[in-house]
Amino acid sequence: MSEKIAVKDVSPKGGVKQFNPDPKENYDLYQKREKIYQRQMAGIFQTIRNVTIWITMAVYFIGPWLVWDGRQAVLFDLPERKFYIFGFTFWPQDFVLLSWLLIIAAFTLFFVTALAGRVWCGYTCPQTVWTAFFMWIEYRVEGDRNQRIKLDAQPWSANKAIRKTTKHALWLLLAFGTGYTFVGYFQPIKELTLDIVYLEAHGWAWFWLIFFTVATYMNAGWMREQVCLYMCPYARFQSAMFDKDTLIVTYDEKRGEPRGKRKRGVDPESIGKGDCINCQLCVQVCPTGIDIRNGLQYECISCAACIDACDHIMDQMGYERGLIRYSTEHAMESGETHVIRPRLIGYGIALGVMISAFIFVFFTRVPLELDIIRDRNQLYRENVEGQIENTYTLKIMNMTQQEQTYVVTVSGLEGLQLNVPETVRALAGELVVVPVNAALDPDKLKKPNHTIEFKVQSTTDAALMVVDESRFIGPNRL
Repeated sequence: MSEKIAVKDVSPKGGVKQFNPDPKENYDLYQKREKIYQRQMAGIFQTIRNVTIWITMAVYFIGPWLVWDGRQAVLFDLPERKFYIFGFTFWPQDFVLLSWLLIIAAFTLFFVTALAGRVWCGYTCPQTVWTAFFMWIEYRVEGDRNQRIKLDAQPWSANKAIRKTTKHALWLLLAFGTGYTFVGYFQPIKELTLDIVYLEAHGWAWFWLIFFTVATYMNAGWMREQVCLYMCPYARFQSAMFDKDTLIVTYDEKRGEPRGKRKRGVDPESIGKGDCINCQLCVQVCPTGIDIRNGLQYECISCAACIDACDHIMDQMGYERGLIRYSTEHAMESGETHVIRPRLIGYGIALGVMISAFIFVFFTRVPLELDIIRDRNQLYRENVEGQIENTYTLKIMNMTQQEQTYVVTVSGLEGLQLNVPETVRALAGELVVVPVNAALDPDKLKKPNHTIEFKVQSTTDAALMVVDESRFIGPNRL
């Protein structure tokens, strides 16, 4: 008879029990949410966090209102298939740059995670940013942690109804502003504002406005940490990028245990206790409701609120700061850590190469495109002068934000005459179709198939030049 294995029961009952699964028993894969009443706490890390949150929020809301050369500075014009970012115009043909940029962002995330854990989540993640603002509104309307707990426990009254209504109204207002601003990145925001005021916005504009309003209201107002715990994949695969030298928020168990309450100024060694006074403040300030003293958990977003809270208590008790701090597993075990390590070097090299290549391609990119379409219905024809003539259609796309004048020339075949306008004018962002005839004396045609090159050169900017190949076809005289 096989021996049963004792496992630790992590249910609220605690203790150790024998594992004997009952096929009739139902196991919940999703734990019912218990509302987290986060306590406000000041400190150096929360100051840094507040600065990054305000900066990211300001960039988001101010972005579509910036003006560049008389138009919206940042506009993703999908109907016109033009993406304006300050002085640059991007087209669908530049999609490879976007793909490249996303890959760089992914490798940057890998690098930062391997170096300093989930600092992205704690300081700049959109879910963190918007949740922080929603919680700030909640704090201003309903009061601090204890006041909010009491308010929720009270029966409904006029005071409670007014506070709850005000809070949700402000939440919806901020959520509406979020959706409105998002749509403003894809439709000129000044026009969008008038369309919304006069109820003349396009159906899709209304759809996305309502969608992002509801999504922001639900995610930042109601779900909060549930998005991080159950919806965000980053929390699940972050462990693959962590190692024992990754900088994480950690509790110094050797210094803090055993825990116990005591009066201020009491030497912990004199009462056989560690530095932790078990005040629970580190738990109360955690936005995901975990106890960092239980070790590293996937719910931790490295916001360092528990560090500021613990440092505050250590100052009051007259103890040294750093009971909870940013550290590494190696540092906690032996006092030695290795910042420079193979994984980090690999991520850094790959990231450096990709960023350098992206910058080179981006700044050497020529905002001019030439597409040559040769007449395939008739390979060649003989004109009235007895010359061999080929017909082409040139599609010249001005990808700059200024009007350009171009000169079209051809090379690769001596004596080839080009029948083309002297100059080709193209407005900003315009695609110009130019029919071209190329003719050659048959005596100069040494073979039936020649490679030729069309060159389009701007008369105002020498850097705006593009060359593309085509074929000149003649009769086979063999």
